[in-house]
Amino acid sequence: MNFQQLRIVRETVRQDFNLTEVANALYTSQPGVSKHIKDLEDELGIEIFVRRGKRLLGLTEPGKELVEVVGRILLDSHNLRRIADQFASRETGHFVIATTHTQARYALPKIIKWFKADYPKVHLTLLQGSPREIAELVNTGQADVGIATEALNKVPELASFPFYSWHHAIIVPHGHPLTTLPQITLETLAEFPIITYHEGFTGRAHVDKAFADAGIVPDIVLSAIDADVIKTYVSLGLGVGIVASVAYDPEQDRNLTLLPVPELFPSNTTRLAVRRGTYLRSYVHAFIEKVCPDVGEETIKSALKLPNGGD
Repeated sequence: MNFQQLRIVRETVRQDFNLTEVANALYTSQPGVSKHIKDLEDELGIEIFVRRGKRLLGLTEPGKELVEVVGRILLDSHNLRRIADQFASRETGHFVIATTHTQARYALPKIIKWFKADYPKVHLTLLQGSPREIAELVNTGQADVGIATEALNKVPELASFPFYSWHHAIIVPHGHPLTTLPQITLETLAEFPIITYHEGFTGRAHVDKAFADAGIVPDIVLSAIDADVIKTYVSLGLGVGIVASVAYDPEQDRNLTLLPVPELFPSNTTRLAVRRGTYLRSYVHAFIEKVCPDVGEETIKSALKLPNGGD
């Protein structure tokens, strides 16, 4: 038994049992992948995968249990390297943050500036994606932490902590009829074409729920994954924008008016997530404590423990 065999088993599940994709992901050959699997099965005396001819269709019952153990072994081997790196070079390393455009553009700049000042020798990478992609990047170890409003608290392998709460707001060009109203309701808002976030991004579900609960079908003429695109098309007069209030910059958005409407839509909470069972470098702990100051070190350590009680 060797680590390459274990990596192949894990990657086979990730690639939906497509051995060609497994070989490409691990930079090896398909015959080599098949041989490693067969050798491991022979050594263990069990069949890990359900087969139809040469095709793999899924996991056998013992295979399902084995995959869980393989994941823990590979995670612990990764932790061993992190522990060694931690004590060999405390202030250097590579820190990967996966997040959405909105968080990277509006919520994180001051924190990133602080981090680079305190840890100048740590190479920092920001990966942007959808909340689901962010959860996958953290869960597979491709990112150290993930930051998003959706998805992160729904993955049992991830421990997540609240970053900050926020509301949606309305943005319109100067002189828009909505700016003259003493109070904006969902009914009056629905009289105009709406531009907002794409489904699955930046609290869009809360926007949809508010209209649905009121029995209103809004005319959403355009959706986008980031606020900058929304603001561009609002500026062109194509519709009324619904964005995260944090995404409005008074200096850069001088051609737009922000209309706070905290009573119209439910509050949203952006969260930071890490994979359970992962050993975190000291600078990752420091980053988490900066982002989530109300979450103590002991809470973080407790949340990182695997569900079965292992570290």
